[in-house]
Amino acid sequence: MKDPAQRFLIVRLSSIGDIVHALPAAGALAETFPQAEIHWVVERRHALLLQGNPHLQHIVVLDTLEWRNRLTTSATWQEIRNGVSDLRRTSYDAALDFQGLWKSAVVAWLSRARERIGFAKRWLREPSAGVLYTQRVSPPEGVHVVKENLALVERLGARTQSWQFPLPRNAEDDAYVGKELATLNSGKFIIVNPGGGWPSKCWSPENYAALIRHLAGARRDQILLTGSPSEEPLIAGILQSAGALCARYFPTTLVQFIALARRARLFIGTDTGPLHLAAAVGTPIVGIYGPTDPVRNGPFAADDVALSNRGPITYTRRTRDPAYLAGVSIESVVAAVEKRLARAHE
Repeated sequence: MKDPAQRFLIVRLSSIGDIVHALPAAGALAETFPQAEIHWVVERRHALLLQGNPHLQHIVVLDTLEWRNRLTTSATWQEIRNGVSDLRRTSYDAALDFQGLWKSAVVAWLSRARERIGFAKRWLREPSAGVLYTQRVSPPEGVHVVKENLALVERLGARTQSWQFPLPRNAEDDAYVGKELATLNSGKFIIVNPGGGWPSKCWSPENYAALIRHLAGARRDQILLTGSPSEEPLIAGILQSAGALCARYFPTTLVQFIALARRARLFIGTDTGPLHLAAAVGTPIVGIYGPTDPVRNGPFAADDVALSNRGPITYTRRTRDPAYLAGVSIESVVAAVEKRLARAHE
């Protein structure tokens, strides 16, 4: 029987990559406190990432984006009340805020957990949110974000010997990906993911087209472009410009993308959710980095390659004149691809 005194709430509402980077912290809690209950509060649009997670006993689903869009309706107020009720249904010993926003800090506070643990001021995206915490943690300097997140659960005494990323998987989506790859005669293939949330984190479409042309001429691998439905025009333009018969768009759902990444020889892309999903399932990575720090946000396998333009580090997505990531040459990415593929066969 579980010890009712050990109940923990993880607050990491979004986004894809950030949720992936918090998964090892949940695993550390589960390893250290095997009798504890671990709950996670997440945005509805990302809840699928936690489906079937063996470390979680309950997922609290909120929809703050939709609430903000429909805040004046009575239905929305009822949904908010339902969400708060779900948060308060359990008496938590500790709520751990991995997000560092006022929104996430308020969620931790609404849970009425006895302890609310978050990062110290300099690590918070909205520093004033720290007033709602009962404990503030300063993680080690210059480490990967996964290690930063582990510092929060270490405050509770949690330890881990390995990073665990239990991402969703099912037979239906595995079968779909296998069938589509067979239809395309795609044996060995490379994933190229050209999209991303911030223009300043994205390599230019012209660069991707030139890279695909080079790969098509130098290798026998199929090149599969992936992205969200909103990125289909971007992908279509790259494919048209590249003019490579071995390159094509491979649309997927989130879980289908994870299944695809598990089979890929290599993933090429920037600091976005798909890169972090691919890294989590062990896909070899060539990452292209600009305003974010590859030491903190890059792939974490020792053999992976993260190229950076070594410009100013910033995690602010809004700029007056958003522009594509510059300063990483096509030649350097080609060299990185060859290096990473060679390491995979050593």
